[in-house]
Parts: sequence; C-alpha cells; structure tokens
Amino acid sequence: MPRSLAEIPLGHAVKVARVDGTRAFRRRLLEMGLIPGTEIRVITIAPLGDPLRIEVRGGQWSIRRNEAAQITVEGTKATP
Repeated sequence: MPRSLAEIPLGHAVKVARVDGTRAFRRRLLEMGLIPGTEIRVITIAPLGDPLRIEVRGGQWSIRRNEAAQITVEGTKATP
C-alpha cells in the first residue's frame, strides 16, 4: 500500500514509488539520485516533527515534512 515518506516511522526503510510536487522540486530530487526504486531509511525525526533526516544511497539528507509528503513510498521494513 503506497504511503508518503512523511508517514514512515523512525528506523524504517522504504522504496520510492513516485515523486510529486513542482517541476523544480522533482528535478532537484531526481538530480540528487532520488528516483523510483531507490531505498530510503528514516534516521531521525526532529523533536517538533520537522525536518526528517533520511539516508539515501549512503548519504544523509534533511527534508521538510511537507516535501516528504510529496514522495510516495512502498514496502516498509524495520532496520536495526
């Protein structure tokens, strides 16, 4: 069942299904390597819930919750 990245609990890994949003936003993420099929892991959620820190292709990114809501993901699994 597809969900947004903003809904994924801390410590879970998912795969990108689709990136929505403005053309500039989608292009920026695609250029950075966030393409469908890429695995993402939620590492940290800030105390007030925004931003999220995620791991993508061995690097760490911070992303706002409203931006994460535009990334559709699938297949959650807990990681140690």
